[in-house]
Amino acid sequence: MPTARVIARLDVKGPNLVKGIHLEGLRVMGDPQQFARRYYAEGADEILYVDIVASLYGRNNILEVVRRAAEAVFVPMTVEGGLRTIEDVRDALRSGADKVAINTAAVARPELVREISEAFGSQCMVLSIQTKKIGPDRWEAYTDNGRERTGLDALDWACRGVELGAGELLVTSVDHEGTQKGMDLDFLRRVTARVEVPVIAGGGAGTPEHVCRAITEAGADAVAVASVLHYGKYTVGEIKARLAEASVPVRSSA
Repeated sequence: MPTARVIARLDVKGPNLVKGIHLEGLRVMGDPQQFARRYYAEGADEILYVDIVASLYGRNNILEVVRRAAEAVFVPMTVEGGLRTIEDVRDALRSGADKVAINTAAVARPELVREISEAFGSQCMVLSIQTKKIGPDRWEAYTDNGRERTGLDALDWACRGVELGAGELLVTSVDHEGTQKGMDLDFLRRVTARVEVPVIAGGGAGTPEHVCRAITEAGADAVAVASVLHYGKYTVGEIKARLAEASVPVRSSA
């Protein structure tokens, strides 16, 4: 089993870290810089920054946040939100990001996935898929932070994204996101069974056990956590301790 990663997800709106439920009803949590430094100190393996209104307003304001973080946070950073072109991706990487996650722009023009992968390497191109269950054994991919339907079968889209060159998938359940009641293990199992690239699970983690189950039962390679950290319920170290108890290899926390 590869080393599992615990990724701290920071949803950013303007200068603020925010958190909602089902990606809505946002509550201001504070300065994302302070949270990023805390999670880095606790041993987070990566930081995921999501500009949650970039696609809605057609802009990306998160790169200054990433630049500041790069001065004090020395783990891989991924940026998502409002990235539409190769030049946007280049700007994000120059700002200190190691990877970019693309959702809305990839749905609009799937060839962008191939172009980013060829220009910067597949390890840089993360396909972000926001899912909602729409029927028995059926999930649809959504864009614009869970607001817009795409008509795409989420599992088929995941497989196509990998074929186009995505080196990693970030799968976020809109139904579970922010609830802290557990993750969508059913969909995760289907994705990890179909693709050969690492899968990051997101949406619904409320306890270290939820994180553990996403990895041990659903085959995720990493879990992106937000609420459970932001509200101080658990630390990154406590999550990793639970994984270690379950014989899941983890990088030791700071």
